[in-house]
Amino acid sequence: MNRVYVCSCFGVTEQQVKKHAEDGACTPRQIASACKAGTDCGSCVRRIQAILGRGACPRRELADQGQPILTDLADAA
Repeated sequence: MNRVYVCSCFGVTEQQVKKHAEDGACTPRQIASACKAGTDCGSCVRRIQAILGRGACPRRELADQGQPILTDLADAA
């Protein structure tokens, strides 16, 4: 199995980031809340942004309107 690591600090793979995005995490901050990726050295944040930019976020429209989304992740932060 080929694992492409996005975040070396926490061992987070590209597949995990994509999974969190599918579950509704639309920003690097929301990805960080879900799995800590991007919260240590920060070198993976641009890569996370690129991954998020390639996929359609099902809740991005709500976020663009300024409506609260992912309240469970916000509570965990």
